[in-house]
Amino acid sequence: MEHPLRLPGFRLLFLGRTISTLGDAVVPAALAIAVTRATGSSAALAVVLGCAMVPRLFLLPFGGVAGDRFDPRLVALTTDLVRAVAQLLVGLELLGGHPSLPHIAIASAVGGAASAFAMPTASPLVAATVPGEHRLRANALLGTASGAARLAGPALAGVLVYTAGPGWAFLLDGASFVLSAALLTRLTVEPADKAGAADETDRTPGGPRSLRRDLAEGWSEVRARDWYWTSLIAHGIWNGASAVLLTLGPLIAATRLGGDGAWVAVTQAGAVGLLVGSLIAGRLRPRRPVLAGNLALALYGLPLLALAVPTPAPVVVAAQAVAMAGLGFLNPVWSTVVQQDFPAATLARVTSYDWLLSLGAAPVGYVLAPLAADAWGSRVPLLAAAALVTLVCAGTAAVPGVRRHGTRPVAEPVSGNGNGNAAGNGNAAATAPGPAAEQPPARVQDQVQDRDQAQARITP
Repeated sequence: MEHPLRLPGFRLLFLGRTISTLGDAVVPAALAIAVTRATGSSAALAVVLGCAMVPRLFLLPFGGVAGDRFDPRLVALTTDLVRAVAQLLVGLELLGGHPSLPHIAIASAVGGAASAFAMPTASPLVAATVPGEHRLRANALLGTASGAARLAGPALAGVLVYTAGPGWAFLLDGASFVLSAALLTRLTVEPADKAGAADETDRTPGGPRSLRRDLAEGWSEVRARDWYWTSLIAHGIWNGASAVLLTLGPLIAATRLGGDGAWVAVTQAGAVGLLVGSLIAGRLRPRRPVLAGNLALALYGLPLLALAVPTPAPVVVAAQAVAMAGLGFLNPVWSTVVQQDFPAATLARVTSYDWLLSLGAAPVGYVLAPLAADAWGSRVPLLAAAALVTLVCAGTAAVPGVRRHGTRPVAEPVSGNGNGNAAGNGNAAATAPGPAAEQPPARVQDQVQDRDQAQARITP
């Protein structure tokens, strides 16, 4: 089997994504330090983070429409340039020594809006540059690179912040987007509606398409597959549970586990686990990929339970590593199944709904966790989150589509165009996983990863 990095198109995409992910991994710590230094207020940081999150959530479905209507390469390139300008301006303002909170908030809002259009392009670009039989390995490579960036990013941020100042972290992020855009200019992606004869089933007659119709069509694709929408509910619960841990964990670590260093160890163990899980996904080919991925997510109950009991710091660290390995395993497996099961013409819209639910569930956990902890103590929300994420993620096994969704042989690919693009449409709907009875006629993830730093497609 040919290695995905031998495909010129995917190699360009991989380099661009890796560079921009590393730049993004540096920013969260730098942003927190820059805002608190400038204002001395944690509320100000919450405002800046909210300015990025709100437009991202609101615009994600429209980003999905744009990714399907237009060349996803051009959409990704444009958003890279927009985010580069926003980060460079913030970096220059911080270096000037008189940062303005409104300016930083506006730049965050612009970056959040741009990311809403960038995130849904990830799966279409992988599907367009990698033939079906190589996609699991390609997605695992992207997940591995993302995990490595998350591991190295905070350390690099610390070096920059304490030697040159937080402004340089933003300049680095801006430069990473410029490099990513430059690589995308060299990438050739064949439009989905011209990619092959199989796409004839994806075309909708009747002239110009309305925005409402495009949104409705994407949602109908989500609803048509029970394995997909039920898994999205489980993934949303995972994100809400993750928010509970991220909200309550630092204080518990500081008061019961030995100090702030314990929480640093927990977060670093999570990054290592994410990396290891991605590596495992690249080597395993589960017969029931959706079921295996959802069961792996159920492991997130372990660190929540370890914090609630409570257990010694090494146990919490190990539990977090195992839980995040489950996420690292799911992300490439999930992205591959979605890329094979949905037609290229709807892939960005489907992915945008996936991201919307994943990112939208996290704020619920951020709000409810401290309220519940104030009322009943931290053990109650931690135990509730542990029970909920375990039962819901494992409970998807009761859904027929999740249980039956298996792998099928991928059709022999047509020779590429020299850029690593299959001459076919990259849509393996005809040979997609799962029984034919579970799938409507032919018609995203990869996401992993934003986590902005909402972690990969699901935001840990």
